[in-house]
Amino acid sequence: MGSILAQTIIDKAEIVIQDNTNVRWPAAELLGWLNDGQREVCVVRPDAYTKSITHNLTVSETKQTIPSDGIRVIDVVRNSTGTKTAIRNISRKILDDQIPDWHSAGENTIVKWFCYDDRDPTRFYTYPVQPASNPGSVELVYSCSPPDVAAIGNAISIPDIFANALMDYLLYRAYQKDVEYANNEKRLADAYAAFLRSLQANIAANSAFSATGKTNR
Repeated sequence: MGSILAQTIIDKAEIVIQDNTNVRWPAAELLGWLNDGQREVCVVRPDAYTKSITHNLTVSETKQTIPSDGIRVIDVVRNSTGTKTAIRNISRKILDDQIPDWHSAGENTIVKWFCYDDRDPTRFYTYPVQPASNPGSVELVYSCSPPDVAAIGNAISIPDIFANALMDYLLYRAYQKDVEYANNEKRLADAYAAFLRSLQANIAANSAFSATGKTNR
């Protein structure tokens, strides 16, 4: 969670759109767009709002599903059962080639490997298959939708580094409301482009200074 108040971001946006008395754009409307912006940030940057939980695995299965508030898997770190051994990411093709029956062979609560496909972002596969009773659990890191900011006096739900991007998104939605006016079509396009540039610049910075040399996208 961030520490910057929604009010701070909204006030700055109101200066740009020249409506600090909320005649054209009510504060409640701007807050709703700010909440939309938080979710839009998480579409581009899934790591902007994550959870790390102990996730119970499905009995007699290799296929696992993240919680209902999840957007995509970030990582499956380690077993939460037994000695908490590390879990390694492996290509599904390797398992398919080397252990064709891996979806049904060798029940064990301790997971050795997990597979993940970006085309199916809310599911992942674990090996070995979980037993029919007393399945294991893993430490799961996943991206999820941030909670709405309930009032303008509350802090934003995502980290403060995204505050400028949220303001750009507010401007985009404000200009979208008045797109029929001269110049606003260009302004909304510029505001959305600035929103995306801010997020892309943050990705580049994370990649440059990450301990792993890459982001978790």
